[in-house]
Amino acid sequence: MKKVLVTGALGQLGTELQLLTAGRPEFVFTDVRTEGPVRALDILDPGAIAQLVDEEEIGTLINCAAYTNVDLAESQQELCQAINADGPGNLARIATRKNLTLIHISTEYVFDGRNPAGYSETARRHPLSAYGRSKRDGEDRVRRSGCRGIIIRTSWLYSPFGKNFVKTMLRLGAERPEIGVVNDQVGSPTYARDLAEAILAILPQIGPQQGRIYHFTNEGTCTWAGLAAAVMREAGLPCHVRPITTAEYPSPAVRPACSILSKERICREFGIQLKPWEESLKDCLRRL
Repeated sequence: MKKVLVTGALGQLGTELQLLTAGRPEFVFTDVRTEGPVRALDILDPGAIAQLVDEEEIGTLINCAAYTNVDLAESQQELCQAINADGPGNLARIATRKNLTLIHISTEYVFDGRNPAGYSETARRHPLSAYGRSKRDGEDRVRRSGCRGIIIRTSWLYSPFGKNFVKTMLRLGAERPEIGVVNDQVGSPTYARDLAEAILAILPQIGPQQGRIYHFTNEGTCTWAGLAAAVMREAGLPCHVRPITTAEYPSPAVRPACSILSKERICREFGIQLKPWEESLKDCLRRL
């Protein structure tokens, strides 16, 4: 049986994939550092990738590796570009050469967020930040390689692991009586476990398509302030969420005002059923 190589296995999505596939020896997990069963692999080293692919008889690559610090990326653009564009390019070229399937994870930051109706998979991309540009370039490297596989864009990812908005809100909610949270950016939160389950459901269904793009988030939309208020309510925290504007919370990177992604294609072609974001948030908080 051909194995599945997962990169970025210590991140939010990679960790959920580890938990969901526990006991399945066909999954090989890697990251830039070793931890437990996770092996060291640098996606910027094509030779190391090719060697591991051959050693483990890999048939599919799932690229969860990414530089995700949106604000820091503005001052670390070369590093961000390397991890988010050069790395996927390396994986895609090896996938093409060795006839592997590649699932690459991308982001809504490839869009400018100026369309209040949201974005289909074929909408024009116009990233506003260094992070967004790097992820756009990563998509391009994958698609131009001609490798077999798909790209999945997601948004507002959270989980019980790593750093994310939900965990930050829990921490601040326990420390402060009130916090100001941006209320003029709208999107769909995505529970990393739900995305991981979708990837595993899609895996055996991928055909010969090359670089076809899909969107996945949980169902429904909210603002960051709305998500923060839901966290406080479900966690039983008395912290008051005060809605503020983006202008009141300046940051190095410009963020899209609308991050709504159309998911009709992934539901139709792979039979994926989307859970409401409120339901998935409750599940995450129970695990925390």
